[in-house]
Amino acid sequence: MTMLLEGILVVDATDQFGWLAGRILADLGADVVKLDLPGTDRSRPRWRAFNVNKRALDLDPAKPSGRRQLEELLAKADICLLTPISSPQDDSLDADELRRRHPHLIVVVISPFGRVGQRKHWRASDIELMAAGGAMSLAGEPDGAPVRVSEPQAYSWASAQAAVGALTALYRREATGRGDLVDVSAQASVVIAAAHAPAFFDLNGVAPQRAGAFMTGRSITGARYRVFWPCRDGWLNFIFYGGVAGRRTNEQLVAWMGECGAELGPLANIEWQRWDATRTTQAEVDAIEAPVLKFFAGVSKREFLIEAHKREMLGYPVSTVADIITDPQLEARGFFQTLDGERYCGSFAVIDGERPPLRRTAVTSERPPRRAGGRS
Repeated sequence: MTMLLEGILVVDATDQFGWLAGRILADLGADVVKLDLPGTDRSRPRWRAFNVNKRALDLDPAKPSGRRQLEELLAKADICLLTPISSPQDDSLDADELRRRHPHLIVVVISPFGRVGQRKHWRASDIELMAAGGAMSLAGEPDGAPVRVSEPQAYSWASAQAAVGALTALYRREATGRGDLVDVSAQASVVIAAAHAPAFFDLNGVAPQRAGAFMTGRSITGARYRVFWPCRDGWLNFIFYGGVAGRRTNEQLVAWMGECGAELGPLANIEWQRWDATRTTQAEVDAIEAPVLKFFAGVSKREFLIEAHKREMLGYPVSTVADIITDPQLEARGFFQTLDGERYCGSFAVIDGERPPLRRTAVTSERPPRRAGGRS
C-alpha cells in the first residue's frame, strides 16, 4: 500500500484545537510527531483517540536542550501545526519566527478567531465558538435558548480546515519550493456548519430561525418542514425535498407506505413531478406530513435504513453512540480497530482498497529519526 503522505514529517504542537488535524494527516501516512511537555497526561480517552497514529515526544522548548531538539526536528519537518494560545511564550514556536528560520516549512496556526483583527488574542471554549460561528443560532427550540451538540464540535471543524489548508500549501510548495503560513480561525470554520443560512438571507432577505425538530427557510410562504421524526426505537432524519432527488424520495416513500397498507391521505393525490417545495403553505405541509408521522412511528431505524437504501431515498436514522459502534456497514468496512484492548476509530481513508492499520502512539524522549522518502 502506497500512503498518500508517505515521507512527510509533521510536527504537531497543538492542544485540542488541532489534535484532529494531526490525526487526519497521520491517517494519510504522514509521520506525525506530537510534542508534549514532560508530564503530560496521556491517559485521557480524548487524548488517546485523537493522537493515535502519531509519535509522542516529551519536549520542553523553554529549556536549551529542548529548544535544540526542536530546531533539529523543524529543520527536517514539512508541516508544523500550532495552537499558539497553548504554546510557550517565546519565539521557539512563534509562527512568524518559524517562517523566518525555516522558509521551507508549512506553518498552520489554529486559533479561536484567527491571527488578524481585534479578537486575535482572545481565548474561547467550544460553546463560545459554536455561538460566535452562528451554529447555535439555528439549534434549539424557537422559544428556548440556543443549544450546542454535547460533544465539542468547534475543535474538529477547525482541525479539518487546518488539514485541508496544510495539504493545499503542501501541493503549492511542489510548484514554488517555498513554505506557507496557513491561518485558521475556529470561528470561521464553524460558520461552514450553518452555510445555508447566509446564502438564504442573501437570496431572500430572510434569516432562518431556530425551529427545533423543523427547518425553516425552505418555502417562500414561511412554512416550516419537519426534519426529525419519532420512530419505533428513536428518531429519523427526513424532509420533503423538491427537485429530481426529492421527487424520487417522495414517490418512493408513498409507494412504501402504500405497500404497507398505511393511510396516505393527501399524499395519494400529489403529482410529485409538479410539486414545488418552495411554494407550499404551512397547511399543505402539515397535511402531507401527518400520515408520514403516523407511519414512521411504527418503523424502526434499521427498517428505515434498509428501505431507504433499497429505494434510493434521501434520509437516515439518527444514530446513538451504541448505534455507531454496532453499525454493520462500519463493521463490514473494517472501520473500527483494536489496539491494546481499546477500540479506536480507524483511518478515515481507504487506500488501494485497504484501510491502513493504526499505529500505537509511541512515546519517546529521544529525537525521532527522519523517515525515508521525505523532503531533502
